[in-house]
Amino acid sequence: MVDFYRSALKKLDKLDAQQRRELLVSAVGEISLLETVLDSIDIGILVCDKDNNLVMVNKCAQRLIHINFTEGMKLRSAIKDQNIVDAFKDIIINREKVLDKEIDIKQQGRNRLLSVNVVPLVQDRRIKGTLIYIEDITEKRRVESQLRRAENLASLTTLAAGVAHEIKNPLGSISIHMQLLQKALAKKIKLSDKSMDNYFNVINEEIDRLNHIVVDFLFAVRPMNLELREGNINKIIAHLMEFVEIEMKQHNILCLLELDENLPGILIDERYMKQAILNLVKNAQAAMPEGGVLTVATNCNDYEIRISVCDTGVGISRENSAKIFEPYFTTRETGTGLGLTQVFKIIREHKGEITVDSAPGTGAEFKIILPIPQKETRMIAYNSKTDPAGE
Repeated sequence: MVDFYRSALKKLDKLDAQQRRELLVSAVGEISLLETVLDSIDIGILVCDKDNNLVMVNKCAQRLIHINFTEGMKLRSAIKDQNIVDAFKDIIINREKVLDKEIDIKQQGRNRLLSVNVVPLVQDRRIKGTLIYIEDITEKRRVESQLRRAENLASLTTLAAGVAHEIKNPLGSISIHMQLLQKALAKKIKLSDKSMDNYFNVINEEIDRLNHIVVDFLFAVRPMNLELREGNINKIIAHLMEFVEIEMKQHNILCLLELDENLPGILIDERYMKQAILNLVKNAQAAMPEGGVLTVATNCNDYEIRISVCDTGVGISRENSAKIFEPYFTTRETGTGLGLTQVFKIIREHKGEITVDSAPGTGAEFKIILPIPQKETRMIAYNSKTDPAGE
């Protein structure tokens, strides 16, 4: 089509008024189609001239980086977010390429991850300006992270289950023989001598701790046998928060419930679901050593139920957020790194999803999404009597 217009321009003096009008209408139509295409794609596109003045911005770019577009405006002046301006500095100052640079921005209270590419705009082998395209990869990174966690769990299952059994059996034997040895020595040691009892108590405590780790690990890697029954998420949360209320008050944590009264019942295993939410509550408690606010909320639409566990604690970095559900990853000195792995597994077994939205110093929000089973829709039976083609 470009070649057609170039040929027409060469013959412009030979065209009459009507032909020129038709040519102009056709060109406007082509430009309008191009703008529609650019505004329909889900990648932000910005075009600048050689002096970094904005020439064109599509709607996706305006939505992603909240740019104030006025043709001819300097790129630096049009962009509000300083992180994005910094990402463009290489091309603005040094005129270098920027490929797949990831930057964090905050939109409407949510952290978003953008991939930015900045390349020269070349026409007829000459640089005419700059082409910038931006993609929101938040969801893509979240899905990749979930797939990686699922693969890690699957690859560990066979090996880990065997190793855990090998550890658990000697622990049981050691525990039994320590008790027998303790009873035998108690007959020969004076009752006033407490040191020997202290040694045995420490050993027994460590055995119990190791046994607890093995039990948690087996739970994390073994297949789950869910007993699904129709249950109400709100009732589970209400009973659970009533159970932990006293402990939360002792840690100066205020608990708030924002439960959607219209929440439908869904098929769940109440034991496992209660354990998953309890693990999130305990995780929130550990994130608020000086106290704070814990909010547990539910809401729904026609397709899914959403559960939110939000705290005002220390927050989580983006690097740690990507690994937080992986086995044995923990930022606490006394943590086993299996609590959130268990949560992830329980939610996945319920065909749901779990994500975390956080930043250092801003608290954390864990979001659980559980699908609502959709009723089957039957196709309308064919009736030849009402079909004109069947007469």
